[in-house]
Amino acid sequence: MENIKIATAQFENRSGDKAYNLQIISQLSKQAATKGAKVISFHECSVTGYTFARHLSKEQLLDIAEFIPNGESIKKLTEISREHNITILAGLFEKDSEDKIYKAYVCVNENGLVAKFRKLHPFINPHLSAGNEYVVFDLFGWKCGILICYDNNIIENVRATKLLGADVIFMPHVTMCTPSTRPGAGFVDPVLWKNRESDPTSLRQEFDGAKGRSWLMKWLPARAYDNAVYAIFSNPIGMDDDQLKNGCSMILDPYGDIIAECRELDNDIAVATLTPEKLERAGGFRYIKARRPDLYGDIIGREHTSEQKVVWL
Repeated sequence: MENIKIATAQFENRSGDKAYNLQIISQLSKQAATKGAKVISFHECSVTGYTFARHLSKEQLLDIAEFIPNGESIKKLTEISREHNITILAGLFEKDSEDKIYKAYVCVNENGLVAKFRKLHPFINPHLSAGNEYVVFDLFGWKCGILICYDNNIIENVRATKLLGADVIFMPHVTMCTPSTRPGAGFVDPVLWKNRESDPTSLRQEFDGAKGRSWLMKWLPARAYDNAVYAIFSNPIGMDDDQLKNGCSMILDPYGDIIAECRELDNDIAVATLTPEKLERAGGFRYIKARRPDLYGDIIGREHTSEQKVVWL
């Protein structure tokens, strides 16, 4: 493996407006390519918008969902990739021939679809079906995986993706700034977003505090550190339907250190250089080698009924 530059992005998407969102994806992809990035990652449902989907009927979801790889958005992402010479990862709703609907995330280059992942733990709409497999694929000699938002909160998913060979895990999200049983959690007032130029301090305090970034820092570095992976975290900024999101898109190395982060109160990208030697120097590499699955293989694999409750819904 050789060093590679990867970008993560944040932007304010428009609900259901694929043409607009793809236009912004193109603009940010061009910026990343200009800075030498070979790959750029966007947030969960970055093509379609996300939070508005909680109000949609199955028919409305089917209308916005697309077939993969033959849908229009994959074709457009392929064109964008070819135009700017950069591989793109982005999210959208997918439908199949049986009218099942999935939360999909795709990797596309100038030749078309490279990889597709279906969210394992979807919840934004009851008509969504859950994915049932991990994905590991090659990008420029690097083994990569994808886990979408809530999937990363179940730590077994990250470890399984690592054990399947991934050294880079793309982690697209739409997260933070929602109510929870966690102290300090809650929505951020959209008025602060409207006033961000005249009063950036109040907005930044909310975005970086217990409602946002400080919560993210409790767990995201651990996913990278424990598994000796590069974590490519992408999250929207601004209004997503009626909810304000705080961005903080970032790239963490196998030590759990942040090596690039979006800090603008606006659409933004952050670019980092991934170096292969960190993968084996990091503590997580040694800890994985020291595992004893004979002790806990049966415990972790014990029969269990999955029960997923999202408090803010």
